[in-house]
Amino acid sequence: MSEDFSKGKRGAVIRPDPTKQRITIRLDADIIKHFKGLVHAAGGGNYQTLINDALREHIKAHDHELEETLRKVIREELLKAS
Repeated sequence: MSEDFSKGKRGAVIRPDPTKQRITIRLDADIIKHFKGLVHAAGGGNYQTLINDALREHIKAHDHELEETLRKVIREELLKAS
C-alpha cells in the first residue's frame, strides 16, 4: 500500500455548523416520508432542513397568536380600569 495515513485525522471532513445542535428524536415514519418526498420532488436538498423550517414557521405562527392574545387582554383590562 503506497498511501501514508500516519498524519490523517479522524472525524468529519466537513465540520458541522456550530449553530446546530445534534439531538436524537423519534418522528413518525409518515412525517419523515413526507419531508423526504418533498426533497425528492424538488430534485435534492435536505429533509432535516425542511423539518427545521416547518418547526420555525410553527413557532412564528404561535408567537404571533400569543402576542395578539396578550394585546387583546391588555386592551380589555385597560377598558375596565378607565
